Amino acid sequence: MFKGVSTMTCLDGKFDVVIVGGGAGGYTAALTVKKLYPDISVLLVRKDSYALIPCAIPYLCATIEACNRNLLPDAPLKKAGVEILIDEVVDIDLTNKLVKTAEGREIGYGKLILATGSSPVVPRSIKGTDLEGVYTVVKSFKAMERLQDAVRKAERITIVGGGFIGVEFADDLANLKKKITIVELLPHCLMLNFDEEFAVEAEDELRAKGVDVITNARVESIVGDGKVEAVRLADGREIPSDVVIMAVGARPNSELAKKAGLKIGERGAIVVDEYMRTSNPDVLAVGDCAEKRSFFTGKPVNLMLASIACYEARVAGINLFDIRIPKPIRGVVGIFLTYINGKAFGGLTESMARREGFQVESSVVKVPNRHPGILPGARETKLKLVFSKQSGLLLGAEASGGEDVAELVNFLGLAIQNRMNAKEISILQYGTQPFLTPSPVGYPPVVAALNTVKFEQ
Repeated sequence: MFKGVSTMTCLDGKFDVVIVGGGAGGYTAALTVKKLYPDISVLLVRKDSYALIPCAIPYLCATIEACNRNLLPDAPLKKAGVEILIDEVVDIDLTNKLVKTAEGREIGYGKLILATGSSPVVPRSIKGTDLEGVYTVVKSFKAMERLQDAVRKAERITIVGGGFIGVEFADDLANLKKKITIVELLPHCLMLNFDEEFAVEAEDELRAKGVDVITNARVESIVGDGKVEAVRLADGREIPSDVVIMAVGARPNSELAKKAGLKIGERGAIVVDEYMRTSNPDVLAVGDCAEKRSFFTGKPVNLMLASIACYEARVAGINLFDIRIPKPIRGVVGIFLTYINGKAFGGLTESMARREGFQVESSVVKVPNRHPGILPGARETKLKLVFSKQSGLLLGAEASGGEDVAELVNFLGLAIQNRMNAKEISILQYGTQPFLTPSPVGYPPVVAALNTVKFEQ
């Protein structure tokens, strides 16, 4: 039927493909496999009865209001013929090609895809994280319902961590008219993903909504008698708090793979090749649990994005039984979007590029996102492009100014992946429309690229 595929019967506890994990990566892997191989048996095993849409979790408390309004629907899986099992895989027998579950099941597989995700990091250096009222951001329906309930009852909420999850929680919670404070260790929020001028814009937006933004501050402890009363900073300041949300990063869930004997990388993720195959050729890994390598340097990087998980899931599904895309893109290009002041970033920021040893040339362009700029809904779009001074290759793009910038940076991410240089971008062909785009005479990527091009005289 298919090269390398022998269809198993589901009745004897064996499946052609078993997928462990029901988040974005596992979900996409299941649909991809069934689209390409509709006649084989696919089982998806997940711990929770419901799978949350991960990117929208920060907006659960105010904007979405209920967890059951933020679900990955099971209907497409069932329509495709994917079987779903609510259970937890606790062991993998690589020799006999079996997975064992918490409820005592033993399930055979032909190919196994691990999409076990990640878990929040809780720094051991911070005391009091076990107090009632301290929450982490877990991709779990029940856990997020508990957080929602606590937020409704609270008046003072402190968020520890000013990355994307932290600032988006702050942005959403500000709509509830409660006292919201965000504490960040670095000089600015979002500084790991944006250059300073863009990070400052995001902080200004939060402050305009009433959020107290505290930066350059280390949390020493969370204090209270059994329940949270305050967050204590290293300089002695205390922030009265009813609820504390920890948003200081995540670690890959690779324990199951490690226990099975699969190779684990230096950052704790499962080592995979460009086709997402682990050290065992019949086991693949996708999403947060799988090791990522930088598109630019080849070094391991900590990029945990649902968009990357879905990309990896498609690569795994397409090449599951034989190589159908012989040369997938080597390495990941991080593309981050946030609704706060409409910000987007792809590739390397200027500061990141310099830290990696690149000599760079950058250009910033500011134009209205409509033409003329007096049209309804017009606002300023700011775009910064970063190029390698030596090769002229596009290394990164940062933008702010509204919803338009998301697809602008997605397009520039494609340009990065295809190794386009400043000269090529400066003569791009594009479409414009007064209500939809900037002016044809000032299209931001083209103008920014042209600003950096050096032509021989």
